[in-house]
Amino acid sequence: MELQQRIIAFAKLGAFISQFSIEEFEKQDNIPHNDLFFDGFKHQIKLAQEYNGWFTKANIIFSLNGWSKSLTKNQLTKWTSAYNFNNNSTQSVAIIMAGNIPLVGFHDFISVLISGHSVIVKQSSNDKHLLPFLAKYLEHVEPNFKGKIKFTEGQLENFEAVIATGSSNTARYFEYYFKNKPSIIRKNRNSVSVLSGSETKEELENLSEDIFRYYGLGCRNVSKLFLPKDYNFDSFFEAIYKWHPIINEAKYANNYDYNKAVYIMSEFDMLENGFLMIKEDKSFASPIATVFYEFYSDTETLQNTLKNESDNIQCIVANGFTENEIQFGHTQKPELWDYADNVDTIAFLLKL
Repeated sequence: MELQQRIIAFAKLGAFISQFSIEEFEKQDNIPHNDLFFDGFKHQIKLAQEYNGWFTKANIIFSLNGWSKSLTKNQLTKWTSAYNFNNNSTQSVAIIMAGNIPLVGFHDFISVLISGHSVIVKQSSNDKHLLPFLAKYLEHVEPNFKGKIKFTEGQLENFEAVIATGSSNTARYFEYYFKNKPSIIRKNRNSVSVLSGSETKEELENLSEDIFRYYGLGCRNVSKLFLPKDYNFDSFFEAIYKWHPIINEAKYANNYDYNKAVYIMSEFDMLENGFLMIKEDKSFASPIATVFYEFYSDTETLQNTLKNESDNIQCIVANGFTENEIQFGHTQKPELWDYADNVDTIAFLLKL
């Protein structure tokens, strides 16, 4: 199967996904195999919500919307044009997926297939409904994918390389278990934002998207703020207020109440507005419903600090602070060529 065939197949998958928006699920006449798959995928979205309380309809559709914009012929061509796909070697690549946000392992999945390899997927039990159904759709629009996609709940067998995502603790297990295989092993990372104090209301509102989307469960969610000394929090709290309905979500509210009680009992200083707590802390990883912050004196020192901590940081959200910064509001809108942990997945796969 040629690269162009794979691009066309994924573009058809993107068109199928585009029918499921937050406004409505609208069945379109020009989508292949819609009679067979449209209602079925509606049901899988419902099942994903029922099975995992963190997977709200809004968050599932937000993820699908992002993928529908990425899986177009133009975007896929732009992504793949940076590589040489002439290597005809076909390997079997195992993917161990996380389950913190909807379709979190989808980029690895399409990377393996668009590179010409076969994939063995071991999903998290927290996110097991959406991807197998989309894989079936992919096999229907491009029959050459049949036999190249396998899902397993048991022990991984008969594979030549592995991409595994988990916590820093499980990463040590992965590194030992797969030490004789070519691998990409991903550990815990968090995202941070550097504020100057001169941000506009729009920028701070966009930052709230980076904080609250997916309840802050993703590695691309901002969990830590770096602030100039004497920072005035009023503008920050005012800008993020549009997210206040999040406290009506039971799982989020339970975490908010629990963490607030812990902080109060421990006599920690914090600021809170009824749905978010901010606490001064050196750590990068903050609990749900909490964002840590730290003051800085000069930008050069902070730049060096973050450079030294780069293995723990996924994204830096800022405006004019560093070369590879992310715009406010864009952490959960990565392009196909924005690789997790800055490890080029396609380059890795093409060397197998």
